[in-house]
Amino acid sequence: MNGLSFSATTEKRKGILLDPRTKLILLLTITTLMFSTSNEGIMNIVKPCLSLVPFALILSERRFKTAGKYLVLYAVCFILERIALTSLSGLLSFIVLAVTSIMTRFAPGIMTGAYLISSTSVSEFIGAMERMHITEKIVIPMSVIFRFFPTISEEYQAIRDAMKMRGIRFGGKNPFLMVEYRLVPLMVSVVKIGDELSAAALTRGLGAPVKRTNVCQIGFHVQDLIAILFCVICFALFLFQQQISF
Repeated sequence: MNGLSFSATTEKRKGILLDPRTKLILLLTITTLMFSTSNEGIMNIVKPCLSLVPFALILSERRFKTAGKYLVLYAVCFILERIALTSLSGLLSFIVLAVTSIMTRFAPGIMTGAYLISSTSVSEFIGAMERMHITEKIVIPMSVIFRFFPTISEEYQAIRDAMKMRGIRFGGKNPFLMVEYRLVPLMVSVVKIGDELSAAALTRGLGAPVKRTNVCQIGFHVQDLIAILFCVICFALFLFQQQISF
């Protein structure tokens, strides 16, 4: 599976080991500040720093190709956004600014969310949610989602490989059949996988009246405290910027 992989235990996992709650705080901080702030004052420094967080996390897992693609994409959009603000005008400036602004605001949050899903097992996520006393009405659907997207990615890879063997690809003999022969099986698989994952969640005891136990170990460590402190500083700088603006 390209870019996303699950491991059952933290001992086998590479990269920076963070508590699931810390990852959620990072995701909340990045998505909130990247969407709700403008490129003015001190936020010109804070936002690029926030955008480097998913790059560092993905790079620590030795997914160099994914990290490199993200860094190049963000850097190009960031530079084009600055050019559109300072040098361009008219319709061209509007189009470039619209496209690049969407990318620079969406990409960091998307990559952080992908890192959260790929580096957190379902057991770790459920254990973290239970420690936060989150209701099972939220925990159970979220635990299903944690397996849903990676499973869909695996299914799409299998469909793509099967279509390549039959010569159905961009630039092949039948390029127009690619959409039909890939999307239709994928849509059928989505419905089937959703039902199977929901049934699997129930068979594992989610929603049972008794308290569940977890084999995995979660907890805050030094790296978690550093990440949380970084998020607090970013929010403090954002509030400081807002006070200066008013």
